[in-house]
Amino acid sequence: MTVIAIDGPAASGKGTLARRLAVHLGFAFLDTGLLYRAVGLAVLRTGGDPSDPVAAARAAHGLDLGSLDDPALRDEATAAAASQVAAIPDVRAALLDLQRRFAKTPPRGEPGAVLDGRDIGTVVCPDAEVKLFITADLPTRARRRWRELAAKGEAADLSAVQAEMAARDRRDAERGVAPLTRAADAILLDTTNSDIEAVFKAALRAVEEKIGRSLGGPSTA
Repeated sequence: MTVIAIDGPAASGKGTLARRLAVHLGFAFLDTGLLYRAVGLAVLRTGGDPSDPVAAARAAHGLDLGSLDDPALRDEATAAAASQVAAIPDVRAALLDLQRRFAKTPPRGEPGAVLDGRDIGTVVCPDAEVKLFITADLPTRARRRWRELAAKGEAADLSAVQAEMAARDRRDAERGVAPLTRAADAILLDTTNSDIEAVFKAALRAVEEKIGRSLGGPSTA
């Protein structure tokens, strides 16, 4: 079973890359950030505080994986809530086993799994065959997120988006449990000045070199 762990901050491009690698290789894919977004959204919808350990843990233990298709998971308020619940040890413990089971036993018997998040290579799958850390500078990531919001018809101020992203980066890096950090053996890919095609090719080369064989997939789309 080949496991590819992809970590990085918000809007670095890790999700797009992870999905494309999974399709190309015929692997299962899990956006672990959606798990935390689903927990955060569940707390918000009950009128709770995402920083409340009791409310967040209750939502994590009752998480319905069928809720991962909810469009509201992509809202900025949900993203902020996800960062808050992710700092709570009981939430991380509740979701850790789910992620590890997915990596070890993909749902449809795929030959491998691609997981993206913030602690995949360091905590969830520290023995993953391939670890990638995707990053970009803050202004670039903020512009990407701002364009995403604009494309959805949501009014947003670029400076406000950047400020919120910076705050989220701090929360992710400074939390006491499983902070966002690059694993010592993770390959660094900076997407600041690269398009997705160049990043994909670099990542695929890294995967092939790490595994030691060429990995042809059903599609390069």
